[in-house]
Amino acid sequence: MMYDLLVPSQLLAALLPDLVLMVGAMVLMLYTAWKPESAEHQRAVGIGAMALVVATMAAVVYMATSDASAAPGVIAVDPFRWAVDLVILSAALGTIALSVEHNVREGIDQGEMHILVLFAAAGMMILAAGRDLMVIFLGIEIMSVAVYVLTGLNRRSPKAAEASLKYFLLGAFATGFMLYGIALIYGATGATQLDQISARISAYGLIGHPMLLIGIGLLTIGMAFKVAAVPFHMWAPDVYEGAPTPITAFMAAAVKAAAFATFARIWYESFQMPIQTWAPALWWIAVATMVVGNVVALAQQNLKRMLAYSSIVHSGYLLVAILANSPLGSSAFVFYVFAYTLATFGAFAVISTLQTAGDRPPMIADYAGLWQVRPWLAVGMAVFLLALLGFPVFGGVGFFAKWYLVRAAVDASLNLTPLAVIVVLTSVISAGYYLQVVRVMFMQPRADDAPALATAGPFTRAVLVVTAALILALGVYPTPLATWAEQGGMPSFKQQKLITHVEPTVDTQGAR
Repeated sequence: MMYDLLVPSQLLAALLPDLVLMVGAMVLMLYTAWKPESAEHQRAVGIGAMALVVATMAAVVYMATSDASAAPGVIAVDPFRWAVDLVILSAALGTIALSVEHNVREGIDQGEMHILVLFAAAGMMILAAGRDLMVIFLGIEIMSVAVYVLTGLNRRSPKAAEASLKYFLLGAFATGFMLYGIALIYGATGATQLDQISARISAYGLIGHPMLLIGIGLLTIGMAFKVAAVPFHMWAPDVYEGAPTPITAFMAAAVKAAAFATFARIWYESFQMPIQTWAPALWWIAVATMVVGNVVALAQQNLKRMLAYSSIVHSGYLLVAILANSPLGSSAFVFYVFAYTLATFGAFAVISTLQTAGDRPPMIADYAGLWQVRPWLAVGMAVFLLALLGFPVFGGVGFFAKWYLVRAAVDASLNLTPLAVIVVLTSVISAGYYLQVVRVMFMQPRADDAPALATAGPFTRAVLVVTAALILALGVYPTPLATWAEQGGMPSFKQQKLITHVEPTVDTQGAR
């Protein structure tokens, strides 16, 4: 198998942010093991982890503004990678900030939680950079193993142990589908590098090859599990409910962003030619994800489970961006992922703030009359939920994210207008559960026997203020985010019309 590998110096430069994060995480891991577990040590490790994430973000910005350009090897050096890296690192920073104070309240003294978040983020960054199916699989495993452990890290919680076991077993099952898919794609094309797969499909007329089609189908199943798309979503509600609240936010935002970035890169770079073979399947998966997620979310009384089904719905929306199969769809994906990450972390920061110690689930009824006792938290939660809904003005940047997505669907070369209509209709349905929480907070009295509310620490307050401020500010003036999203789209993307047959051409490199 032939690769256009980067020379060592170029490879090290391409992996600079990843190396900063991984090496720093290993050093911090040694420091974590150096002292006995305690709340103070856990806090110190968390502060060190946040500093490391900020340093990694500086490395990403440096690489994004340098003269580095896209290379033909297995590691991508392009604006899309850097944009996704910044989203992942922002989510990691928010997760650690929430975890520092959440762990103290829950009696979790293991500083390893912060280290595992760093390793999971490193795996996600490899996903964003991978241009080879084997590199992508490596990134998925680094990310997944860390997240499996993070889910069950609260040893005092039976729900956390159950969620971790379910996630591990179903994740291993989905990994098998993915590996079989990769093997069949390699068997059909003789390549695992994304651009070589595309070239050989075109050169040898493999669009209708059964082995390739089965491989694409199995790979789609594996990726659909990672993004919790219907019907591969059943793990998400239980895992989101059982995991510590900051880790739930991390899974809902960062894991989804990284998995979708890989999803987009594989489909944009490898499977442009046989688009008519996989687009109908993704179309129906997107529809089922949006409809099922919304309908089931309407019946939820547990706030974390409601947000879990909300996260499933947003997976359907992001599938629309991939199906748009255009530069506009790529930019809409970046814009939407950033806005969704802000709103998700804001909502879970409120839950973490109000959640008392123990295994008691956060119920929507517990938020009755929140406006009377914590008015600013009620206003913040309303902003975050309206952003997830895509409500104009009060939903801030969430409205423009939905608008950008619908515009990409309408302008797509494929006929995605019906899908755009479904996006709008399901967004209207989602008002039923988002506005239900807002109604309870502002229009119902506080019960006498309502549970006591915890107090937010400085790090949690910082997450709340920053996310709410960005959502509202970018809702008033979205141009900077739109410009950044446009620049962060796939630079190597070439929009192509539907192709039903490709004549074989001479392959200058040859195929195995």
